[in-house]
Amino acid sequence: MAGSQWELPPELCCRPMAFVALTGLDVVYNAVHRAIWDAFCANRRADRVPISFKVLPGDHEYPKCRTKRTSYEWYIPKGILKTGWMNKHLNLVPALVVLFYELDWDDPQWKEKQSECATKVEIVRTSLQGRNTKVAVVLIQKKTPLPPGEDLVASERAQALCHSCDLSGKSLFVLPHTDHLVGYIIRLENAFYEHAQTYYYTEIRRVKSHKEFLNKTTHQLLFVRHQFKIAFFSELKQDTQNALKYYRTAYSLVHELRAHETNMLEIKTMAGFINYKICRLCFQHNTPLDAIAQFRKHIDLCKKKIGSAELAFEHSAWMSKQFQSFGELFDEAIKLGLTAIQTQNPGFYYQQAACYSQDRKQLALQLCQEVSNYITYKTHYPSPDPLDTQGAGLDFYGQRPWRQGQQSIDPPDAEKEKTGILALQIKERDVPHSELIIALLSNAVAQFKKYKCPRMKSHLMVQMGEEYYHAKDYTKALKLLDYVMCDYRTERWWGLLTAILTTALRCAYLMASIKDYVIYCMELLGRASTLKEEQKSRIEKNLIKVLTNEVPDAEPECDPSSVSAARSLWNDRMALAGSNELTIEVQDYIPFIQCKAKFQSPSFHVDQPVQLQVFLRADCPHPVSFGKLAVSLSNQEYNQWCVAEWSGQEAMSLLPGKTTCYNFSFVAKTEDVGKKIEMTGIEVMLGGDSGRCVFVSWRGAGGDAASAHEALQASRCSRRWGRNIEARQELDWDSLTMQHSTMIISRVPKISVQLSHQPPALTNEMYCIKLTVQSQEEAMAKDVKLTAGLKPGQDANLGQTTHVTLDGSKVCDDSAPSLLPDVPLGELKPGEKLEKCVYVKCVSTGPRVFLFHVAYSIDTTVEGRQIMCKCHKDETVTIETLVPFEVSVKFVSTKFEPLDRVSVDIPFLLMTDILSSSPWPLLLTSSSLQLLTVTSNTPQLQSQLQEVVLQTGECASECFCLRCPPQTNINNTVATGQYLLSWRRNSSSPDSPLIQTIVSLPHVVLEMVPLYIHADLPSFGRVRESLPVRYHIENRTALVQEVEMAVEPSDAFMFSGLKQVRLRILPSSEQEMLYNYYPLMAGYQTLPQLNISLPRCPTFSTQALKRFLPQRIFVKPQGRQLDDASIAAA
Repeated sequence: MAGSQWELPPELCCRPMAFVALTGLDVVYNAVHRAIWDAFCANRRADRVPISFKVLPGDHEYPKCRTKRTSYEWYIPKGILKTGWMNKHLNLVPALVVLFYELDWDDPQWKEKQSECATKVEIVRTSLQGRNTKVAVVLIQKKTPLPPGEDLVASERAQALCHSCDLSGKSLFVLPHTDHLVGYIIRLENAFYEHAQTYYYTEIRRVKSHKEFLNKTTHQLLFVRHQFKIAFFSELKQDTQNALKYYRTAYSLVHELRAHETNMLEIKTMAGFINYKICRLCFQHNTPLDAIAQFRKHIDLCKKKIGSAELAFEHSAWMSKQFQSFGELFDEAIKLGLTAIQTQNPGFYYQQAACYSQDRKQLALQLCQEVSNYITYKTHYPSPDPLDTQGAGLDFYGQRPWRQGQQSIDPPDAEKEKTGILALQIKERDVPHSELIIALLSNAVAQFKKYKCPRMKSHLMVQMGEEYYHAKDYTKALKLLDYVMCDYRTERWWGLLTAILTTALRCAYLMASIKDYVIYCMELLGRASTLKEEQKSRIEKNLIKVLTNEVPDAEPECDPSSVSAARSLWNDRMALAGSNELTIEVQDYIPFIQCKAKFQSPSFHVDQPVQLQVFLRADCPHPVSFGKLAVSLSNQEYNQWCVAEWSGQEAMSLLPGKTTCYNFSFVAKTEDVGKKIEMTGIEVMLGGDSGRCVFVSWRGAGGDAASAHEALQASRCSRRWGRNIEARQELDWDSLTMQHSTMIISRVPKISVQLSHQPPALTNEMYCIKLTVQSQEEAMAKDVKLTAGLKPGQDANLGQTTHVTLDGSKVCDDSAPSLLPDVPLGELKPGEKLEKCVYVKCVSTGPRVFLFHVAYSIDTTVEGRQIMCKCHKDETVTIETLVPFEVSVKFVSTKFEPLDRVSVDIPFLLMTDILSSSPWPLLLTSSSLQLLTVTSNTPQLQSQLQEVVLQTGECASECFCLRCPPQTNINNTVATGQYLLSWRRNSSSPDSPLIQTIVSLPHVVLEMVPLYIHADLPSFGRVRESLPVRYHIENRTALVQEVEMAVEPSDAFMFSGLKQVRLRILPSSEQEMLYNYYPLMAGYQTLPQLNISLPRCPTFSTQALKRFLPQRIFVKPQGRQLDDASIAAA
């Protein structure tokens, strides 16, 4: 029977919705009616009530209602569920019929239209005779109705219309055709939904009322039927919780039925329907675990209910459909928001469905074998057709067409039963089993790919490929198998890979695909193949036949009819001219020839021949010969030196399991110095000119899909068993490493480069680095060039603060570069020595790396070829730069007291200290001041540091007396100028340039004093001897200043003079005050304090004047007069 027999009916799979029929609408010719219909059915949102609307004519004939049974005493049911029952209640028998009629309350022909409306309602009731279907009337009106109670005419006429139509007030509706049509339609829908709910509730009660008439002896089928109907009506009523409860009851009852071969299919069919409903509702209620548990229970209960042994394939088909349906439900739930996991996803159910389809295929092959013989003998299909139902279809789900309605244990007609089974077997033979299996496997693969289960995906893709092979679609089979083989090579499943390769080889043979056939032969002969030796020998012979342009023998287990067609294809392929060359890249396969190549060194000097080795090894049972070996390099000019060709009897032969080495060498070109040469490919030519040439090609330095893992294993073994490996005489293939690239480096220079200097360098000095180059070459070095300076790649700031020059006679400026490139030095004869001085000026401190690059050219001979080599020698040196000295500057008063402010036109001192931090002696040649706002207090400024040599840690000091002129603009702070020092290393030559260091002097804060006072006094006093002190008081303002002076008494002095006095001093005038102090004690004594106040300058602090006055003086003790006696005693 066709595969569609097992498809679930669409009325079972859809969501049941209340069926409401709309009559009286002319949706074709009446625009208003069309708008109403569109509002009902177009763009329905999910929040609208679940109703299925259908427009029917007013005189539509509804299904007739059968006579109600009053007793079930002698009634024997013929089946569980009629095939048309669900469709009848979904699409044929409405829960509500709505009559639309255009009638306004103020219509002038009200009576006539009222009567016409009542007639139409009566026609609808007549067509629904015996049904509990509700009837409602909707009046389409042009005007918007008034609120209830306000329009008395409308109320009276509505009552009259309800009376004439025999309707309740709840079944009469008004639909104004206004701008708010959709809103009125939604309100109408809700009212219709309530009427439909009432109808289905009545139907449920009607079915439940039959239960009291049933007995469990003869009415078992009716118990299942009634529970299913109640559940289905509950679904139509949208009461899914009760629907699930009744479906569960129906499921339990269906498994309580007495099962035998004649009704097994019906029981399983109904069990499958009910299980589908239960699982669907569980997913709908977001209880997926309940759905899975129900499905597992369903499978456990049904998997052994096979039925007739001659139709066992039907059970596998039914089981396959159960798993497929559940997988579809599961997938639909996921799309609606359910979350699945790797171990529980729809893919497993699709996979199991495919497994049962494969079982169905196998059973069909076994059970239909005799059918084939029978058909051959009888030459015709059974007649009359036992499966023909005269176009009416089955009455009950799951029954046989030749014995519908029969519930007896034994078939009523054995001959009919036999011919019916035979017809089913004949139909089954024509079912495209492979297509069904492939579709299910494809769904499973999509799911496993979605949930990241790569191994399950690969496993199922292999099965899909095998099914395509059985379906004789070899192209798709080969495409799938080739895709999967990559994964099995990577994960090293050699047994699985061999099985897949064997199937792929059959496909390639049956397609006569020469390239694919050669590839799979090569891989099945390789080390990854688990085939026996005799099988490999057969494959190798076939491969040799293809290479000699002969037709290979057929692969075992191929379909005989396909083999004959394949031979014809092979003959056509062999006859074609111009297709005798094939190139096969085997990097991603595991061929029977292994290849590894390496350069003998990671780098070669340009004056050395570049040497490389190619290792080949054959894994096939018999020797294999090849005619050409070629290595391709990144620089194709070298390829001509890396080719080995043999012809005829001289063809090279690879022995099984033996490693053969081939050596190549060539001379690199001088322009390739500093470049990398890589192997881009290796090619081995199998076959010859007389047959077919197959170029086996490897990318890079060889290796294949299994080489990386084998090399890793070999390295582990070599560490563990290193001594044994060293003792082996023969090359160990796994221990061979590949070196796919080499670097061409310049010839080894035979010159010496020496640097002589005295580190560290000092800031801003011309630091001399002496370079000595001596040739040790046997020939003349030509075009010698020097690149000297800061090594590239360092901090960018160093490049701006480093200057290099060859002229050491003067200090270079900031325009000098940090690197001098390609300074020509001429030629160097063998043994000749060359000296050059390079001067470096470092503006900032810190370490720097300097590069001295000496390049030259020289003629040399390599393997009889004259080449000019460019050589170079690099020397680098790291030089630390230090500050030569630290300069500290301070301003002090004439009493050497620190100043925070400088008074205008009053002398002060500038003190400079130079502290040497150089490890080398420094010669300070001179110093000078460049003054801005201040002037010197002496006629000439002379350096006090001329030709002074400072050792490490020594300090040199200078003192300058300065004054700020009175004309200076008094700001808060002013710049004073710069201090200049000229110096060089003491060890440098006298003609070396002097370095000038400029030190900016600190800014000073100026102040203006109205009164300046200073004292003239001796440098010391003596006890009890007069000490004259003269005070000079100078008015610095333009005003007459009153000055109050008072001298405080002191214990160390007596004094004579005015103790307290008040003076007036004219502008720019000076007043002198003379005091005679009489010291009373020896030592450093504090002079009597002179207190001065300026009444006319109350804001001026007189404490500032005290810093101009001497505070202390040294008093010597009184001398003794020596007499003659003391002298004589002495």
